[in-house]
Amino acid sequence: MNTRSIFAILVGGVLLFMWQFMSWTILNIHGGNQKYTAKQNEIIQFLDQNLEGEGSYFLPNFPPGTPQEEQQAKMEASKGQPWATIAFHKAMDMNMGLNMVRGLLINFVAIALLMWVLMQFANRGFKEFFMASLFTGLICYFTGSYTFSIWYETNSMPDLIDAVASWSLVGLWLGYFMKEK
Repeated sequence: MNTRSIFAILVGGVLLFMWQFMSWTILNIHGGNQKYTAKQNEIIQFLDQNLEGEGSYFLPNFPPGTPQEEQQAKMEASKGQPWATIAFHKAMDMNMGLNMVRGLLINFVAIALLMWVLMQFANRGFKEFFMASLFTGLICYFTGSYTFSIWYETNSMPDLIDAVASWSLVGLWLGYFMKEK
């Protein structure tokens, strides 16, 4: 890997990080997926007292070993009833600095992986770099956020906006900087 590629990876990772930061803060694209409830203290206290520990929960669910017939009967009885997914933690330990560093580092890794793929192309023009970057974002969205939203009925539109905007930004950069002249 040459100096030019390393520079492209670093700038690409920072561009990706900047979009992610803006998306969650200034633009607040994900605000609708983190709703507020005035009863949050009561709910947290109830969860703390009634859940078996940290983790992700899907309600209603079955104890391990529940026979298939019983599971099907309970699922039928649950149709039309409330259900929930819960991500529960015993203590809020938001290490924003470390989380941001980890996010930035993984962006560098993602751009490096994309660069490796791009360097295998016979044609390395602006269009190839841009389209491959955009398609990378769409693949990540389709196989991650969108698939999750199918099963858990969540709003994945903010994630689609992120995928298209951030990876298009990366594609514009890489297409401009790395295209063969």
